[in-house]
Amino acid sequence: FQITGIILIAVGAGVGAVYTGYELFLAGKFFSIPTFLIVIGSFIIVISFFGCWGALKENYCLVLSFSIMLAIIFILELAAGISGYVLRNDASNLIKTSLLNSMADYKVLEENPTTRLWDDVQRDFDCCGVESYKDWTKQLGDINLPLSCCDIPVGTVGSFNCTTEVSSAGTRHYNGCLDGFSDYIAAHAVSLGAAGVVIAILQV
Repeated sequence: FQITGIILIAVGAGVGAVYTGYELFLAGKFFSIPTFLIVIGSFIIVISFFGCWGALKENYCLVLSFSIMLAIIFILELAAGISGYVLRNDASNLIKTSLLNSMADYKVLEENPTTRLWDDVQRDFDCCGVESYKDWTKQLGDINLPLSCCDIPVGTVGSFNCTTEVSSAGTRHYNGCLDGFSDYIAAHAVSLGAAGVVIAILQV
């Protein structure tokens, strides 16, 4: 029984750690479910001692309390699991809103958390903008793009330009970041849902 609690804590902490790296692009509900799983896992470990103690002492009140708390935990686990699957379905719309709003905070020649995160996401997911590289024209003009929107050829020396023009066609990322990034986040939301539902079923 304690093992299931440890598993929930591990899954919640693991997904929470992944989400923390992208917290500027994620709504608060992306962090609430991992935290919820950690709390449930901790609660399971604590009440397991009640069950063991009640069984050893053959104390009816402790055993009854343990049974009631088990029922409550089962409901909480199912709720966390369902929330994880709902979050997966909502991920794309939530992330799209966050990405579009954050583009205004991208500063040229000025390092800030939003600029750094946009560059990291565009490099890691080989993407540019929200739905395409054209999204940057509202913020940076009709020509220039962040350098992270292009693959800088190996051995490049001196200046390098990443633009919307034909000259950058061979190195520019054509896909927007929404699909790849939201799929990555949604996949971790699924693991939250699966953990909650599977553990609940195993404890029945």
